[in-house]
Amino acid sequence: MTAIGLDQTTLTNARIVLGDQVLEGAIEMAGGVITDIGSASSRGTDLEGDFLIPGLVELHTDHLETHYAPRPKVRWHPVAAVQAHDAQIAASGITTVFDAIRVGIDEHADMGAAELRILADAVTAGVEARRLRADHFIHLRCEVSAPDCLEAFEGIMDHPLVRLASLMDHAPGQRQFANPDAYRAYYQGKLKMSDAQLAEFIARRTLESISYSDRHRKALAALCHARGIALASHDDATAAHVDESLELGIRIAEFPTTMEAAQASREAGLSILMGGPNVVRGGSHSGNVSARDLAAAGLLDILSSDYIPFSMLQSAFCLVDEVAGVDVPQAISLVTKRPAEAAGLDDRGEIALGKRADLVQVRIEDGVPIVRTVWRQGRRVL
Repeated sequence: MTAIGLDQTTLTNARIVLGDQVLEGAIEMAGGVITDIGSASSRGTDLEGDFLIPGLVELHTDHLETHYAPRPKVRWHPVAAVQAHDAQIAASGITTVFDAIRVGIDEHADMGAAELRILADAVTAGVEARRLRADHFIHLRCEVSAPDCLEAFEGIMDHPLVRLASLMDHAPGQRQFANPDAYRAYYQGKLKMSDAQLAEFIARRTLESISYSDRHRKALAALCHARGIALASHDDATAAHVDESLELGIRIAEFPTTMEAAQASREAGLSILMGGPNVVRGGSHSGNVSARDLAAAGLLDILSSDYIPFSMLQSAFCLVDEVAGVDVPQAISLVTKRPAEAAGLDDRGEIALGKRADLVQVRIEDGVPIVRTVWRQGRRVL
């Protein structure tokens, strides 16, 4: 599916979400970019008073792997998996997506480094064939406590679509799972282990974290800086974690688990990213800090869909309804301009002259944003 349009298109009767206001009017786009904003026009596509927002920019979705490996020991055709993932992404209003691919196995997952390359190459094939609706990049989510993390990273770090990497440690006692009881409940439920199996699993993962985490973090950070790959931390819980992120040259704080870590990230100048599901549900599924509370405290810069693609758009409008002082332009910037800036993509993320004509028509029904139409570089893709 081609996504570059050279023809002129006019969209009229829209509530256009700009950086600081909602403007009722029309826009024109040509050559894949926005050429005029606000001019009254009786000709063109009537958006019937719907919101017109920039295309969403998603930095961390774990959704691609679930299409490729939907069940244990089940593998779907990688091209079909990418197409299905892309369709759901576009239908959620996302026009730029960083597909998160795991590097390093942190649990009894049976997907190795070779399969990660298969997925990455399937994304590349879709991009090169111009049959994807969204603009795709790759985000490597690196499990630093995994013995195979560094080797797996080195096997894919020069892939042309790799633009972002996050450093995470899901070992017991670390960051997201500082509470041992929360770790036991999560993994025993997820992996269906007996008490004896869980005890062995915890002992092994703890030893791996002690053995590998620190040296893998430092080695991965150096490799990313040498290649211009943006770096994110993951699940920082303390000010000391944030200090470590600064030493490693990290720019984005993904999913801080406490108010302390979020405040330290703000003081350090890091962009704070939280998950849309946390906003929509009203809290973290693992008992960590609420993204709504961070927004109310001015400690939220970016929203990600995390594990539910549509939650990204839904969470933005949810913030408007649930958090005092957050208006529509501010909320939309959390899923458009802010993530684009954090990723170094200065050609998109806002409705402005000369910016990419990545646009989404949205109507609110029963409190839920409904994606009606999506354009990427001026060409309708949904």
